[in-house]
Amino acid sequence: MRNFLNVAPTTVLVLVLLALTLVAFGMVRSRAMVSVGGDSRKLHSLPNYYGYNAVLFTAIPSLFVLVAWLLIQPVVIQNAVIEMIPQSAIAEGSSVSLVMSDVTRVANGLDAAVQAGAIDADRARNLSSNDTDVRALLAESGVALGSDVSPEVLAAAQRYRSMQGTGRLLMIAIVSTIALAGLLFAFRVTTEKFRARNMVERFLLSMLIAAASLAILTTVGIVLSMLFETINFFKLHPWQDFFLGTTWAPNFRGDSELSILPLLWGTLYISLIALLVAVPIGLFAAIYLSEYANGKVRAFAKPLLEILAGIPTIVYGLFALLTVGPFLVNLFGRGENGILGVDWMSGATSVLTAGLVMGIMLIPFVSSLSDDIINAVPQSLRDGSFGLGATHSETIRQVVLPAALPGIVGAVLLAASRAIGETMIVVLGAGAIARISANPLEAMTTITTRIVSQLTGDTDFASPETLVAFALGLTLFVLTLGLNVLALYIVRKYREQYE
Repeated sequence: MRNFLNVAPTTVLVLVLLALTLVAFGMVRSRAMVSVGGDSRKLHSLPNYYGYNAVLFTAIPSLFVLVAWLLIQPVVIQNAVIEMIPQSAIAEGSSVSLVMSDVTRVANGLDAAVQAGAIDADRARNLSSNDTDVRALLAESGVALGSDVSPEVLAAAQRYRSMQGTGRLLMIAIVSTIALAGLLFAFRVTTEKFRARNMVERFLLSMLIAAASLAILTTVGIVLSMLFETINFFKLHPWQDFFLGTTWAPNFRGDSELSILPLLWGTLYISLIALLVAVPIGLFAAIYLSEYANGKVRAFAKPLLEILAGIPTIVYGLFALLTVGPFLVNLFGRGENGILGVDWMSGATSVLTAGLVMGIMLIPFVSSLSDDIINAVPQSLRDGSFGLGATHSETIRQVVLPAALPGIVGAVLLAASRAIGETMIVVLGAGAIARISANPLEAMTTITTRIVSQLTGDTDFASPETLVAFALGLTLFVLTLGLNVLALYIVRKYREQYE
């Protein structure tokens, strides 16, 4: 039984709680029926609500304590074990964290050896590295260690195992006690006048509020984390250079020029080209599928078009690098050897390369959402237009599209947000040069690409060259937030007109 608990104590406890909640449901439901002599009409709520109430009292507090225990116990044990490790046990070039990883591996190896029957539990507790080759002993149980086990590491591992075992027993005892207490409380309050339905519905309402708040709290946490690091960045680097400078030249040795303007220009320039490709094609495709195509064509064309949305962006990046880029070089570069006989483009990476491929990627976002919005326009508007003598094309231009404009703006906004946040296509298709230029045939880079670059490799998170990534991320967040506010304004304006 002990070995079984050592293998999966949490699993065993969850199964016990599940069985207890089922018992609680049946017991309290029966209790409610007995209290009214079997006539459920005398109860305030349906009998099942009393069972659900018992499940809430039994499962929710115990599961909450279980999750909190699983999160806190490792930290408590690690802090207690670290105090046992003397400074002399930490070799030169090592650290406490590395020694703790050795302690954890030895403790897990001892557990595996006990479960495999190589040693008994008493010997594992009293094992000494002075009279036993612990490394060889654990190797026989299939646990490989990179070096010999020192007495200090072995003692810490034994303390680690002991505290883990004690923690498991306490966890099972406390969580089971809380579950039983919840069951007894639910059993005691169950009477014919107990408002079980109200209790269950208030709990479900609380769960819905918590779920709705999760996204907001996550957003707030992300913004605050970026904001604090951005403040640290501006303590080390002047904000005038970041917002008003025109050069991006990070240098981890100092004297860096970290201006966002070249990156912002590249981001907006590539996104604009992508939208110029995606919006007309996607919108025209949506109009055709919703207004002109018959059922068979629509059933075939729309899923085929939406396949583009499922292609990984790295595939689009390779397509830009290996196909679209060389084609544009043949078209606009290589002088007399090119198709047009001009030498305007020197390499396959350029703003136009990334913008064209990104526009192809965004087509299904625009077309699918626009198609759904156009189909949602009431048929009565079309019928009224036809009744006044308008043609099909006039009805689409003057009635359907204005009515669907808020949704179309939302689709364009989604495509713009996706374009601004894209990374892989830009890395492979646009290059990595930060510059301000109106020539779409030159290589440029974007904010997202520079964020990845500044946080890649061995970086010092106290240097402005690394902290600038958080300032870039916060600026990108503000940019997309502004797009959302603008779209919300447009949507509300036309919604008042057509509703």
